[in-house]
Amino acid sequence: MSVFEAIMLICFGAAWPVSIYKSYVSRTTAGKSVIFLYVIFAGYISGVIHKLVYNPDVVIYLYAINGLLVFTDILLYHRNRRLESRAILSADRG
Repeated sequence: MSVFEAIMLICFGAAWPVSIYKSYVSRTTAGKSVIFLYVIFAGYISGVIHKLVYNPDVVIYLYAINGLLVFTDILLYHRNRRLESRAILSADRG
């Protein structure tokens, strides 16, 4: 296990709860890039696959947790996009 890899994943992982909270509370996609989120998610999935195939150790859990956090933010992005679409439709009807 690489201590530096674990530290990197812990540092990255510390930022995702804040991003998730902001996505949940703001109910908007402003300032978010879903492409960026998908790229980061793919990176974490690749990390999990690498750990499974080449170097299994406990760091795999950090990759998995971070991946789940990013996936949560992706889901919130799509929820917020739906909410924005509904608000536009309501405003057009009003």
